[in-house]
Amino acid sequence: QVELVESGGGSVQAGGSLRLSCVASGFPFSSYCMGWFRRSEGNGREGVAQIGSGGGTYYADSVKGRFTISRDNAKSTLYLQMNGLKPEDTAMYYCAARSSPYCFILSAERFNYWGQGTQVTVSS
Repeated sequence: QVELVESGGGSVQAGGSLRLSCVASGFPFSSYCMGWFRRSEGNGREGVAQIGSGGGTYYADSVKGRFTISRDNAKSTLYLQMNGLKPEDTAMYYCAARSSPYCFILSAERFNYWGQGTQVTVSS
């Protein structure tokens, strides 16, 4: 019943922008920390950003200042606005949910539910 569906990925040139969305269902979205992770050949799996139920955010150093994570609890939707994209941002991006209103450490093992991912490709 739990489902996380990402969308918004695509191919863009360096410097471009994309907004990823993740529609969640089957769990109390508003009470969960939500996060974005990515997986690439070069860097493996890494945390990108996370946001607590109250709106507190944390970003990986590699995306800080360029990406913005947000959530709309009324729509059970998570977003990731990605600006100033770089080729090294190329990866499969995954939406994930953690059964805590607070996110604490950005660690994939702490997240309970995962989406199928959406591909982001940034060309030079």
